[in-house]
Amino acid sequence: MDSSKKVDLKIIIIGALGVGKTSLLHQYVHKTFYEDYRTTLGASILTKVIAVDNTPLKLQIWDTGGQERFRSMVSTFYKGSDGCMLAFDVTDRESFESLENWRDDFLEKVIPREQGFPMVVLGNKIDICERQVPEEIASAWCKEKDIPYFEVSAKNDINVAQAFETLAKQALTTYKGIFESYLTDSIKLTPDDKPKKSCC
Repeated sequence: MDSSKKVDLKIIIIGALGVGKTSLLHQYVHKTFYEDYRTTLGASILTKVIAVDNTPLKLQIWDTGGQERFRSMVSTFYKGSDGCMLAFDVTDRESFESLENWRDDFLEKVIPREQGFPMVVLGNKIDICERQVPEEIASAWCKEKDIPYFEVSAKNDINVAQAFETLAKQALTTYKGIFESYLTDSIKLTPDDKPKKSCC
């Protein structure tokens, strides 16, 4: 695969209402903290161009609404995703406990692929003292599922870029693997089955 060719990747951020998904996205794309809190209805999309391993990437990042009543609508946005970011609020235990449902719902709706779908978990709002989810518990949950975990703060810009870039790198690796296996499969010159016997 030509590493100078730009690759488009769709990244989706999901999680409970009020965990800071919009703020994380604005911090990453615009380097600003988004304080004007409004519930995201459906989804909003921002793009950012970065380079990973000398490959230019255009990330199309989908910020989704976390309200339960929009859940079925939000799941329609999962289609075609190359990577998934699961976010929770470290000061809200319920948002952490709902991660399993968000993850399962996502994996059920995306086109089935190999087990290791590109995914990261973000524990947001580490700048606030009233923590309800200890780092060890969140890390253990992620380790069990083999998902990278990042403690982040959208407000203070802690680990936000690292989390997005880790996911972008995972998604690019998966994309290259699919692209190369597609090429390999499409240029086979001999069929896998045994040659047909001629009638004469």
